[in-house]
Parts: sequence; structure tokens; C-alpha cells
Amino acid sequence: MIGIAVIGAGHWGPNLIRNFHNHDRSEVRVVCELDGARLAQVAARFPDVEVTTEAQVALAHPGVDAVVIATPTSTHFALAAAALAAGRHVLVEKPLAARSEEGVALCDAAEAAGRVLMVGHVFLYNAGVQRVRRYLEANELGRLYYLSMTRTNLGPIRMDVDAAWDLAAHDISIANWWLDGPPRWASARGGTWINAGIEDAVFATLGYPDDVLVHLHVSWLNPRKTRDITIVGERRMLTFDDMNLAEPIRVYDKRVTEEVVTPSFIDTFASFRASVREGDITIPKVAMGEPLKTECDHFLDCVQFGKAPLTGGRDGLAVVDTLEAIERSVAAGGREEPLEAR
Repeated sequence: MIGIAVIGAGHWGPNLIRNFHNHDRSEVRVVCELDGARLAQVAARFPDVEVTTEAQVALAHPGVDAVVIATPTSTHFALAAAALAAGRHVLVEKPLAARSEEGVALCDAAEAAGRVLMVGHVFLYNAGVQRVRRYLEANELGRLYYLSMTRTNLGPIRMDVDAAWDLAAHDISIANWWLDGPPRWASARGGTWINAGIEDAVFATLGYPDDVLVHLHVSWLNPRKTRDITIVGERRMLTFDDMNLAEPIRVYDKRVTEEVVTPSFIDTFASFRASVREGDITIPKVAMGEPLKTECDHFLDCVQFGKAPLTGGRDGLAVVDTLEAIERSVAAGGREEPLEAR
């Protein structure tokens, strides 16, 4: 059995405790949480698990092989660095760190120690996201033009990071995986209304190789919970709606025709429609499971069998690099900010 220490039992931590403790290959040996009331709930729910308010107690526990970190972003670096120094494998929730130099240090430390460093970009373990990846690998859509990604809800409003670091981190990780690498530049504007210095909504455009554009709209000040992606390709178009659990993906056989004959004067709706192709809509069957369970299983595979993580430290670092570029652009009023090639 792989012994797990979970640090952080707040919003997301209980889900991680459940997945690793109710598993045939792992068990949670210790949980660390500063909130005494929350820790008492953990102790009541999992009476066989040791609880503590001291991170060092969890890290030094003799039965711990891996540490799972679900704490505020500002604490990720110190906790992950201490866990790696103690010889533990690490799964840290997104984002990897609050700054790229911290991310680089964690990646270097994990590689030097021969330990797994994995980032909880949970949407890459979503069956629908993985199905879209297969469409792109098979070139089903043809040359890609652009992606439009919207992630909104009313709350929860964060105090430690802005909407980009909280929400856009998910979409950046998806776009980077689908497009086989990070963007080359970012341009963004943000709005601050609730807490000074913390953007509640961010609109960002990312430039990827081959002239692919990715537009992001993230907000925790929106009446509708939306997780929607549109991909426009040369041959076909695709939509992914993560809120539609039954039919998340639609593939549209729609495109601008290869040979467009433009009348000298277009004054009818029929003339306008003559320049586009309208085809069938395909709705593939996608067996949607629990992405977090898939992520936890994958982490255990990496620890037990030495597999390379799908969302490894370097992948998490690329997301942090992009978030920093968005942050710089917002501060500069939308200026296009280049990303350093790694």
C-alpha cells in the first residue's frame, strides 16, 4: 500500500482524501489542516487516519510515501519543496506555484531526487477532453484556426489569487495539451470590482504556433455556470460543454467552402449562405467517469511503476509561465507579452 499524507482539507482536500483512502493500492495515513473544526470533521469521518495541524509532522510520518497538497497557491512552493526534500513523491493542486522561478526550482528538485512531481490539472483526466485530443491527433478538424474557451460562475470569490490564476489555469492546461505546447504570447484585460488588486474577470488572447488563437473568458462574477469550448478548424468545428454530462461533444461538419464565388453584390440571405457548407452534426458517446479518480489512479501508477505524469511539473510550469504573461499584460493595459521559450 502506498502511504499518503494530505495537506489541506478545505474545499478540495476531502475529495482527495476520499479517493486515496478508498483505494486498493493506497491509504491516507495522515491529514494536516490548520482549521481545527475541519480537522475534527476529518477525524470523525476517517477515524483510522492520524490528524495534525503541523505540516512537518505529516512530512516526517514514517508510513508516508507521497504527499498530496491542496492548500492556497502561496503555500505550494514551500510545502512541495519540503516534501521533495523529505524524499516524498508530490501531487500538488493547480497551479504548481505562485511564480515561475518557484516552479523551476520544484521541477529541478524532483528530477534531482528521482521523485514524481505531478500537478492537479484535473480536466486533462476528463473523458470528454481526452476524446477531443484524439480528434485533434487524427486531424479530424483539419488545420485549426482558433479556440474560444469560457469558464464562468457566481463565486467562489478568492482572496489569494485572481480569476485567471484560479480559473484560466484549467483552460490553459487543456489548450497546451491539445496544441502540443505553450503559447508564444499573451494579451489580456481584467476587471476588479470586489477586492482591490484581484481581478474578478479576465479576457485573454493567447497566440500559439501555426497562427492558432485561443481566447479565454474567465469570471467568478457571472450568473451562469459555464464550461464551454469551441474549436474552429478548416474542415470541421467542435464544441465541448462540460456541463452537459450526457452529450458533452458535438462535431459540426461546417466550414467555409474551398471555392467561394462571391457575387458582385450580395443582397439576399441565400447568396450569403452559398459561401458556407452546412453538414451533419455528430454527437459521439462519451463515458464520463470521475476525472479526479482517474487523476489519483494515474498518480499512483507514476509512483508505483515510474510512469511519466500526464500533468508533470514541466507541464505545470508552462501554465504558470502563461499566467504570469497574462498578469503582466493586464498590468500593462493589454499589451502583448511574449513567453520565454523553455
